[in-house]
Amino acid sequence: MIYLDHNATTPLDEEVRKAIAGSFPLFGNPSSSHAAGAAAKEAVERARQRVAQLLACDPREVVFTSGGTESNNLAIIGTARKFRGGHIITSEIEHPSVLNPVRWLELNGFKATYLPVDAGGRIYPGDLKKAVRKDTVLITIMHANNETGVLQPVREIGEIAWEHDIPFHSDAAQSVGKMDVHVPDLRVDMLTVVSHKFYGPKGIGALYIKGFSGVGHDERVGASSASRVPAPIIFGAGHEGGMRPGTENILGIAGLGAACETAARSLPERYERALKLRDRLFNLLHEELDIRLNGHEALRLPNTLNISIKGIAAEDLILVVRDRIALSSGSACHSGMRKPSPVLKAMGISDEDALASVRLSVGKDNTSQEIDEAAKIIIPSVKGLLRPS
Repeated sequence: MIYLDHNATTPLDEEVRKAIAGSFPLFGNPSSSHAAGAAAKEAVERARQRVAQLLACDPREVVFTSGGTESNNLAIIGTARKFRGGHIITSEIEHPSVLNPVRWLELNGFKATYLPVDAGGRIYPGDLKKAVRKDTVLITIMHANNETGVLQPVREIGEIAWEHDIPFHSDAAQSVGKMDVHVPDLRVDMLTVVSHKFYGPKGIGALYIKGFSGVGHDERVGASSASRVPAPIIFGAGHEGGMRPGTENILGIAGLGAACETAARSLPERYERALKLRDRLFNLLHEELDIRLNGHEALRLPNTLNISIKGIAAEDLILVVRDRIALSSGSACHSGMRKPSPVLKAMGISDEDALASVRLSVGKDNTSQEIDEAAKIIIPSVKGLLRPS
């Protein structure tokens, strides 16, 4: 099978496998003071340093979680817990692990604004400025969209949040490990990291929290760093600086650390290679099929291609090629009914084109030969699905 679904999940990198295997003997509890516990603690902190290196932050600002969903919930609900009510700003195209916590908060007294996006899938910073209220307690906007790969103007959003002293969280599940994501450049207060999106293990992630553990100082005049540190949403002992209780997942943390170390070393090569493969695939398909690109032409992840193929239903194509190519559709199927992607609908794309959309996301191990072969499979498969005019 040619695997072109790397935005869904990625295979384990060989160095990650070795790091996990090397951690098997570390059975001790990192909170224990004896030698077995100290060895486990050392592995956890070494991994924390590697995450921090990739994000360009202080290791003490990295909190390990069970993955992106928990990190997003911790940032959103944890921030809301510090207030009795207030207003949250997000966008219409966020991942469900952002949208659903915000909707839950709305049921519990909070107000929310869902910013629209343009035809390219990007929010307009001017809309964000207009949405800010005196009682706005959080802005949460993703860095890169999981379906289209479109990058949001996170730096500009961060400047607005900075100006109004509003905590700003960004879900960077899709961008970390695929491109440079340095938190000081993005002006974020919190940022979500997901291991299995860049060749690490599942069930482990991290949340960057600016100023956590009293690190550094806040340059905003009259601002309190503590006001932007979320409250815990899971209760137990004092693990992870009291932010996320539960005995640490040493094997997962070691794998995440190795994935970050490998990414930090090979990002430029990965980026350029993914870009070439993605564009090669688009050009091959565009030569033979009636397709349209969904999302901004340039401001998107280097590996992500979301296209609508005229005249077909994407789910039908997936069924035809599923034993030979792994890819995703832009629709959700519930009880036999196909529904267009809310992300594509928010971009103004018609139901017909949304239901005809597929996402192809390349990875570091794909080859030019695989891309050519994928095109040779997809093109006749699409033509076979087209009804005669």
